[in-house]
Amino acid sequence: MLANKFRIGSASRGAAPRPVSRVSTVRVQAAKNPVCEAYAKALIDLSDEKGKLEAVHTDMETMGALLTSNAAFKELLGNPVVEPEQKRLVLNKLGKDGNFNEYTNNFLNLLNVKDRLSLLDQILESFELQYCTLTDTQVATLRSAVKLEQEQQFLIAKKLQELTGSKNIKLKPVIDKALIAGFVVEYGSSQIDLSVHGQIEKVAESINTDMLQKMA
Repeated sequence: MLANKFRIGSASRGAAPRPVSRVSTVRVQAAKNPVCEAYAKALIDLSDEKGKLEAVHTDMETMGALLTSNAAFKELLGNPVVEPEQKRLVLNKLGKDGNFNEYTNNFLNLLNVKDRLSLLDQILESFELQYCTLTDTQVATLRSAVKLEQEQQFLIAKKLQELTGSKNIKLKPVIDKALIAGFVVEYGSSQIDLSVHGQIEKVAESINTDMLQKMA
């Protein structure tokens, strides 16, 4: 599942809207481990200070996608039996193939040296939370029965920005056939339901309410 980040104010009139970056998904959950939070904050602070925050963020989400989609890769990094040198070679090749920023490569090698690679998924979660706070980014899940066009996602993000007042909107598209048509946007503790399934449920609820009132 991929996510699109939009900076609404940067779009020019008449031009086709584009996401600032196309990135993989990292689940946004509260990371309670103080060690993970400390490592994530150190990377956030350094990359922000050096003007490389967006590049490092993209690298971190690429790592998140690999951990999610490649169980063997995740197991290798967290396996204490695998020699650190072997892990270093894997990480170096990954960094080279993925054209990672030098701060990303240094950070991953530091985790290897400190034997913290088993915490990488939690560190990524904490990094994402701190990144969104720092950049005033509202993360929202966009569920739809079919894949929405880029322009449709842009308009939804624009409306969500008006509702939340956030500088950036990050949509995480999810295909949900049960919705039949339309879409549902979930952000924070709020939800916008413009799906056919949601409308059917509202009609059914209204009918049930009317029936109960007539039977009373």
